[in-house]
Amino acid sequence: MKHGFVPSSEQTVGYKAAWDALTNFDYGKVSTLPNGQTFREYEITARETEVEISKGIKFPGWAYNGRIPGPTIRCTEGDLLRVKFKNLSAHPHSIHFHGIHPTNMDGLEAIAPGGEFVYEFEAKPGGMHLYHCHVAPLARHIHKGLYGNFIIDPKKPRAAAREFNMVMNGYDLDLDGENEVYTVNGYAFAYMQEAIKVKAGELVRIYLSNLTEFDLINSFHLHANFFNYFATGADPEARPNYTDTIMQCQGERGILEIVFPVPGKYMFHAHQSEFAELGWMGFFVAE
Repeated sequence: MKHGFVPSSEQTVGYKAAWDALTNFDYGKVSTLPNGQTFREYEITARETEVEISKGIKFPGWAYNGRIPGPTIRCTEGDLLRVKFKNLSAHPHSIHFHGIHPTNMDGLEAIAPGGEFVYEFEAKPGGMHLYHCHVAPLARHIHKGLYGNFIIDPKKPRAAAREFNMVMNGYDLDLDGENEVYTVNGYAFAYMQEAIKVKAGELVRIYLSNLTEFDLINSFHLHANFFNYFATGADPEARPNYTDTIMQCQGERGILEIVFPVPGKYMFHAHQSEFAELGWMGFFVAE
């Protein structure tokens, strides 16, 4: 690789964090209101955090709950959400949730260092969303790591599936406005070092978003197979795009549903060769 590193075989802290992000969904502290509505409470902090993006390479990030990407917030359409945000960093930050909510909950107001704010709104519409800091300069606040996926499940549940969470991103290590490393879930080649194991014939669902800064698009390409792609995933009964490659601009997201027909090793990666060679490449192993 032109930057001088190759995929490690060591299970480092960053590697373990990427695998945790793949399957860890945060459903919050759940209770039921007197009117029968589900109430979910979350606590999110922002702080300066050094994260490992490949063995021996660390990035001075700004992170929600100490990780890049931040926790994957998950709920069901119609739930009432309360997100307690604390800014423990030396910079002003906020949380802007994609979706429908009151404008005073939109995260445009910067929360000063040491400050707190409570975001409260009803989760809607159902689909695949995301959240990120919305304090200027946005390019730096997003690039430094303040983002995560936000999944609102539809009231009518989707079909049962093996589910994974993936956030595409990049890292500008020398602050020249160009990324030197690209990853899924924050760690280069995490799923090439060890393949994601699935079962042939089972439904696999991927919640995919693009939070890459300094590049106009990112992409996802699957080898030896096709998948159904639901852009934003708002309507699980909509006619999907049946393909093996999709592109997303920053902030775009969608849901991939895949069935691996036979056992084997299936590569997936960005279909920009530079991104793939600089860390955005992996494998599924169907057994």
